[in-house]
Amino acid sequence: MNSPSLTRAAEIVRAGGVVAYPTESCFGLGCDPRNSAALRRILHMKRRAPEKGLILIADCYERLLPFLEAGDLNSDGKKLPARIAETWPGPNTWLLPAGARASHRLRGAHSKLAVRVTAHRDAAQLCKLARMPLVSTSANRAGRRALRDAGAVRREFGGEVDYIVEGRIGGASAPSTIRDGESGRVLRA
Repeated sequence: MNSPSLTRAAEIVRAGGVVAYPTESCFGLGCDPRNSAALRRILHMKRRAPEKGLILIADCYERLLPFLEAGDLNSDGKKLPARIAETWPGPNTWLLPAGARASHRLRGAHSKLAVRVTAHRDAAQLCKLARMPLVSTSANRAGRRALRDAGAVRREFGGEVDYIVEGRIGGASAPSTIRDGESGRVLRA
């Protein structure tokens, strides 16, 4: 059964809005990754430098495919390399070659896109209900601590966010690990 809060958040995302929702370690800010206006809003809300890029999360790898370069796939066009597949779903973000649909607002100044198949039940369900991957950047202003509950998001962002999903973050104490998909090198532990 779908939570009314997640159903409403998915409707808002599909309509071009920005939502806050629980993830593995904190609340995230998210939107439709194809919506330039919503991407600009998130960058402005966070006071985040656009060249840094943003992370996309999904409930399954297939939702990420339109944003990735086809050359990164195995011969069947859908399977992940084993080194990545064994880490998903989970708090592991991989930098993979960006495809044509990955705008500069998603990639930042990079040729790769940060992607993750989330293990957080509510975040995964939100992607499923929205029928798309979501931008997932921590709910905080640049340089400040990530917010860990809906009340803190409400106090910090007030009317800047269109909807806040009521829910609990996962048990991770730190943000997701970020690795380069080609080399396997850890960029953030």
